[in-house]
Amino acid sequence: MFLNLNLPRFILMALVVSGVLTIAGFAAETTKKDQVCEKKAAAGDGEKVNQKLVSISEAREQARLLHETLHSTLLIVHRKYYREDEKLPIPSSVLDDVFEEMQRTRNINFRWISVNAEAMNIDHEPKTDFEKNAAEAISSGKTEFEQVEKGIYRHVGRICLPSQCLKCHMPNRRSTDTRFAGLIISLPVNEK
Repeated sequence: MFLNLNLPRFILMALVVSGVLTIAGFAAETTKKDQVCEKKAAAGDGEKVNQKLVSISEAREQARLLHETLHSTLLIVHRKYYREDEKLPIPSSVLDDVFEEMQRTRNINFRWISVNAEAMNIDHEPKTDFEKNAAEAISSGKTEFEQVEKGIYRHVGRICLPSQCLKCHMPNRRSTDTRFAGLIISLPVNEK
C-alpha cells in the first residue's frame, strides 16, 4: 500500500477526501477528461483552474454529486476516525479546509447551516432569507432546496445527523426525531 498509515488520522482523512473530490470533479467532464487532466497538471497544485460557466442543469448535477460525495465522506470519516476523547478536529471542520481549496481553485463555495439541531458553530446559523428558507424546507422533509440569482446557482442538500451526532448537536433532546444540517454549494452559472 502506498499510504503511510502512521500519519495522524486527520491528515490521512484529508488525503482521502481530496482524492474523492478530485475524482468527483473529473466525473462531471468525462468527455474531456484527458484535456482536464492535462490542464490541471499544467496549472500546478493549488492554482486556479480556468472553468467555463455551465448551465443551471449542469450546475445542479455537479452540486448533487459534490453533496453526495461530501455527505458520505463526512458520515464515514466521523464514524471511523473521530473520537471525542482524542482531541482530534471534527470532520466537518477538516472539510472546511477542503472547501477553502475548492473555492480558491474552482470558484465553488460551500457553507454549513444548522437546520433543526444546535449549530456547533454560530457561523452555521442560517443568516440570509435564502438560508432560512432552505433550513425550513429541509426541516419540513425536503432533501434539497435551490435558487439561481445573479449568475450563481445555490443548492442546499440535507445532511443527516445520526444518533452519535446528537450527543453534541442535541445534548438535551427529549425525542429521537431525526435531525438535520444543510450543506450549501454555490456555483457560477450561465443563466442563458
